[in-house]
Amino acid sequence: MELYIGNKNYSSWSMRPWLVMTHFNLTLDEHAVAFDDFAVEGQFKQTMSAISPAAKVPTLVDQDVVVWDSLAICEYLAESFPEKHLWPVDKTQRARARSISAEMHSSFMTLRQYCGMNIEADLRFIGSKLWNDLPALRTDVARIEQIWAERPDMNGFLCGDFSIADAFYAPVVMRFVSYGLPVSEQSQQYMQTILANAAVQQWMNQAQVEKQFVQNQEPYRQHPEQFLRV
Repeated sequence: MELYIGNKNYSSWSMRPWLVMTHFNLTLDEHAVAFDDFAVEGQFKQTMSAISPAAKVPTLVDQDVVVWDSLAICEYLAESFPEKHLWPVDKTQRARARSISAEMHSSFMTLRQYCGMNIEADLRFIGSKLWNDLPALRTDVARIEQIWAERPDMNGFLCGDFSIADAFYAPVVMRFVSYGLPVSEQSQQYMQTILANAAVQQWMNQAQVEKQFVQNQEPYRQHPEQFLRV
């Protein structure tokens, strides 16, 4: 299987299936396609349009099968490797894992808009301003904390053992760390559980040394004064 991903420092969608494949020891050939301005004639779009109709990352290629959405990729992997239990074995927890993964897939728009994943950066200076000025951001974080607080074991993952659901919320942990968003002790406990995961550590370490500054992914470090007026 071949997995096409974007920059590890920025690409939260790429991180999700990569974590699943790495944590569960699914063999993959990894292809990094560097972000640019995403213009139709640019290298990124030219490369990805030859691989998938959406011309986006992540994209999974498994011989003649092409899957180009992070949740669809994870569902395909779960069906291809049922013995790996990528979703929880328990029916109730499996339903919950699917529900919260889908919610992450479609919600939390303010967090996405203002707190883009940037593992290498220390953005606490803007995080405190955003937290004070954006009620919708606080609402997003409160809902995420509610989801995390409902995990069956406060010392464990969201739905028992590590699953697709945890891979979907791992980039949120990256955001909370980079922007220094205030969360409860229970949430911090879950964050530490994620940060201690070997696959997460591998992704983070590689993101830290990537050093590929992409202008359209760096609004705060380019023009922080604009965002301090949010």
